[in-house]
Amino acid sequence: MRLGVLDVGSNTVHLLVVDAHPGARPLPAHSHKAELRLAELLDEAGAIGPEGVDRLIGTVRGALEAAEDKGVEDLLTFATSAVREAVNAEEVLARVKEETGVALTVLTGAEEARLTFLAARRWFGWSSGRLLVLDIGGGSLEIAYGMDEEPDAAVSLPLGAGRLTSGWLPGDPPEAEAVRALRRHARAEIARVVGEFSRLGRPDHVVATSKTFKQLARLAGAARSAEGLYVQRELGREALESWVPQLAAMTAEERAKLPGVSEGRSGQLLAGALVAEGAMDLFDVDTLEICPWALREGVILRHLDQMPPGPAAPGPGAAAAGRYGERHS
Repeated sequence: MRLGVLDVGSNTVHLLVVDAHPGARPLPAHSHKAELRLAELLDEAGAIGPEGVDRLIGTVRGALEAAEDKGVEDLLTFATSAVREAVNAEEVLARVKEETGVALTVLTGAEEARLTFLAARRWFGWSSGRLLVLDIGGGSLEIAYGMDEEPDAAVSLPLGAGRLTSGWLPGDPPEAEAVRALRRHARAEIARVVGEFSRLGRPDHVVATSKTFKQLARLAGAARSAEGLYVQRELGREALESWVPQLAAMTAEERAKLPGVSEGRSGQLLAGALVAEGAMDLFDVDTLEICPWALREGVILRHLDQMPPGPAAPGPGAAAAGRYGERHS
């Protein structure tokens, strides 16, 4: 069947269309992205303003049209930290549902971490042993660890690259003291949870997902995305540490000219690098591997796992998100 998953994230609204059925890996068929940067649209009170809501509604409508054009039978929809933490989240969700028919499920941070972990586990398999998974989004950092498909520990920290850039690094390039202050803040937040993971034992395999980690790995010499999903890509701590001061000295425009760095993410790359560096240092990780699958694939895999045996009937579109939310609320 053809499934769609609509991810309303802190940076982008991303529709991923796959051909999938239980027991088989999802095959990507189409990707539709729109830069929205909801994390940067929150006002001083922590609300998504009218302009941001209008832009969100228009973006969701565009994604629905793309899903229809691509023959999507069942659409799973969810939102992450930017909507989750908005003080007017209920109003925003109600307007989106009223004007588009989409009932967005708001995932908790722990759910994000668990679903991303599931995707990484399926990608690398049981032979990867004890798995530590790191994921830097626009609004939050997710960390998960475990031996099975359900992690033994999963946390979400307010250390997303977009959130930190707007709140801690206003200059372009930022002042040195602002960079040092963010470095201290990120490491203090991560250090609070390290013990929860350390007591479980040292991981056998450390992996990272997200655009931030992919761009940092590319800077450190990893293969281009054009070379395919199955090329092994790694990020070493020493290489990352050498890049942080260089990124801090650059403007966003200068970073956008670096290999693998998109213009839309260049402004956030320094904050993401500081979080990645802190996580690798505090968890004593010398090298991590980039995982092509992340939260969206985790949502798809969990949905397929919970489908009844036999031919799947076409779903009622956006209502599928409501079913998903009811199972995980």
